Amino acid sequence: MELSDVRAKIDAVDDQLLKLFLERMDLAEEVGAYKNEHHLPILNKERERAVLARVTAAAGDQERYAYHLFSTLFELARSRQAELIDAPTRVGAQVRASLENGNQLFPQTGLVACQGVEGSNSQAACDRLFPRGNIMYVKTFDAVVSAVEAGFCKFGVLPIENSSNGSVRAVYELLQEHSLSIVRSTRLCIRHELLALPGVRLEDVTEIYSHQQAIGQCSRFLDGLKGVKVIPCGNTASAAKLVAEAGNRRAAAISSHACAALYGLECIGDRIQNSDNNYTRFICVAKDPVIYAGANRVSLIITFANRPGALCETLSKLAPVGVNMTKLESCPVSGSDFEFIYLIEMEADLRAPNILAVLEEMERGCAQFHFLGNYAEV
Repeated sequence: MELSDVRAKIDAVDDQLLKLFLERMDLAEEVGAYKNEHHLPILNKERERAVLARVTAAAGDQERYAYHLFSTLFELARSRQAELIDAPTRVGAQVRASLENGNQLFPQTGLVACQGVEGSNSQAACDRLFPRGNIMYVKTFDAVVSAVEAGFCKFGVLPIENSSNGSVRAVYELLQEHSLSIVRSTRLCIRHELLALPGVRLEDVTEIYSHQQAIGQCSRFLDGLKGVKVIPCGNTASAAKLVAEAGNRRAAAISSHACAALYGLECIGDRIQNSDNNYTRFICVAKDPVIYAGANRVSLIITFANRPGALCETLSKLAPVGVNMTKLESCPVSGSDFEFIYLIEMEADLRAPNILAVLEEMERGCAQFHFLGNYAEV
């Protein structure tokens, strides 16, 4: 038989498969309508397990492929049924409240809470996000959150992730504990320098100050120094200010080139970060849930039931609606017996059809589900 003949037969089978698939999806809609009317959950694991056992038993040596085929069919049916469910969810309420303000543009001005002092990377992120903004400096990440929650500032800017040193866990923990929304993000290329008082040489230094994240990003450089004590502080700009004001000729700071001029210091070590491709992402948070025009990124924090396949079942809901997941990171929960939260980011606009329905379906299947925001990165 010629290849063209085989392909003609495959095309004929595909036509039958498509007809049966559409018929099956219509029936799945009927099932979804019944579940909605009688307030039944979408997932019926017992029913799915029984069907999978039946089809794999009948598939002979193709059982593995039959299992995956019918698992996919179940996933597609659940996704369609989720669109028909009108039971309220927390994420649904959040998103609808966020969309009430229409398709408004992100503001260029506003009072912004920023951890650190003048010259910090957070200040540079504030300037990028708010070209005509007014900055209120505070000492800690917690203080940024408190300033926004209390209404002293409309927005707050926080570092969320570094390409070399990973996620800023303290910020993710604050996002879990407080009801703030991410409304924008940006990324900065970070170049670290070792700064000291004029005339100080590298061999004179016995103390180096900086933020913990910057210390991690410069670990290779620091590991090569002998007899030097590394001391964490509030942020890189605060470290430079401390060295300048203390007048200690044995001290240096890991900071930025801008801080050298700002605080009268000299560079005694240039580009000391582990990688030249060193970027930090900053988020802008607000008290009021708003989704501004151009939003194309969604951030979530999720915990799953401790059972086989729970993670796969939840994340597999994204593919049928064409959502690309850009981040998946597991983090242990402090004080727990190896329980984990999952930090998730995806490319999506919740104004698009079906996307919110999928998030609502994901929430129904998760032990905890935190919607952090739908926003644009600039």
